[in-house]
Amino acid sequence: MSCALSIQNLTCQYETQTVLESLSLEVEHGEIVCLLGASGCGKTTLLKAIAGLLPLASGVMSLNGLTIDDGQLWLPPEQRNIGMIFQDYALFPHLTVAENVAFGLRDLSLVQRQSKVTEMLDLVHLSGLSDRYPHQLSGGQQQRVAIARSLAYKPDLLLLDEPFSNIDTQVRHDLIAEIRKIFKKQGVTAIFVTHSREEAFAFADKMAVMQHGVIEQYGTASQLYFHPSSKFVADFLGGGSYLPATRVSDSQYQTEFGVLEATAQQMINHGGQCELLLRPQQIRIHSDAGSQVTVLEQQFMGDHCRYVIETQGAKLLATSSQAIQIGEKVAVSIDTQGVLAF
Repeated sequence: MSCALSIQNLTCQYETQTVLESLSLEVEHGEIVCLLGASGCGKTTLLKAIAGLLPLASGVMSLNGLTIDDGQLWLPPEQRNIGMIFQDYALFPHLTVAENVAFGLRDLSLVQRQSKVTEMLDLVHLSGLSDRYPHQLSGGQQQRVAIARSLAYKPDLLLLDEPFSNIDTQVRHDLIAEIRKIFKKQGVTAIFVTHSREEAFAFADKMAVMQHGVIEQYGTASQLYFHPSSKFVADFLGGGSYLPATRVSDSQYQTEFGVLEATAQQMINHGGQCELLLRPQQIRIHSDAGSQVTVLEQQFMGDHCRYVIETQGAKLLATSSQAIQIGEKVAVSIDTQGVLAF
């Protein structure tokens, strides 16, 4: 069985500038995929290309096994059966919630239309708000109306551009969990764009980390976080520090804290210089007046404190369950499980 969306060697250009280059991606039926990256990396451009709003310079794109764009054949957006939810939701302000949801159902009879609207509003838990107008709704409620409208005509693929950016932080977590549950219940295949790793971790089945118009790495959140293919992916998905090291055996690296176990993510020759990626939770510190390591900064995180410490060769992020003052000397212990070498 073919995947829901297949993209092979896609290249897109704005005039003479190449924005996406030789990009390939496959999305399975029922998967939620996140395009994650900094502003300008090509995330929204890829979304527009999938929707048919931007022509391909080269490459092939297929939806459910049907070619929708190959640089020669181009299926217009209205024939692709792809839904799109924009950052501002694009609700019609002069239409009620029910009328917004019914907008794309004009081929149905009045009874069928009313039945589908009721079903969709029940799905997104807005059944009592059908007569309200968009300006009478919260941001989260507007988001759910946009989703109900997009799902009403059963798209083969749903695209979402920064879908949670306009939602208050306090309700964002609950809304993400709620919408993910709705998508999974309906078997929705979706691609969404964000620059927030927290949103990506919470909402997506798989993530494509993008940089300069290419996908640096594609896989599940745990694959990318624990086995990043590059320092860029490692840095983008979580704060960490790099400790200078020398490779002394297949899995051992000499550092200022002694020999540490690590897994090489790239080719490193024996005796070669490299860096070990250490997450803050892997570096524990405690007060020790006889140490040469100094605390430079302190940040209270609630259940623990995060510190910036200065060693002989680097500045590292560390954690501690005890309160340590800036300027104090500290001893360092390192948990080597999961340490990566670059």
